[in-house]
Amino acid sequence: MTQVNFRIEDDIKANAESALKEMGLNMSTAITMFLVKVGRERRIPFEINADPFYSSENMAELERRVKSVKNGTSVLKEHELIEVDD
Repeated sequence: MTQVNFRIEDDIKANAESALKEMGLNMSTAITMFLVKVGRERRIPFEINADPFYSSENMAELERRVKSVKNGTSVLKEHELIEVDD
């Protein structure tokens, strides 16, 4: 048997421990389950997506807009947020 140590933010740990307790698990068991699944399936056992906000195209557009506000060719306007359901 081996021991693995890692650092994580206190609130992340507390939230995970609370959820795991509700499932009847502890952190060590949950991490072991995760690692067993990774080893068996040779993949992360859940979907991981990049946030499209940080795409190079969006960042270029945001930089263009900031530049136009700074040089006075555009002004900031208030608007309602649009909720999008996935």
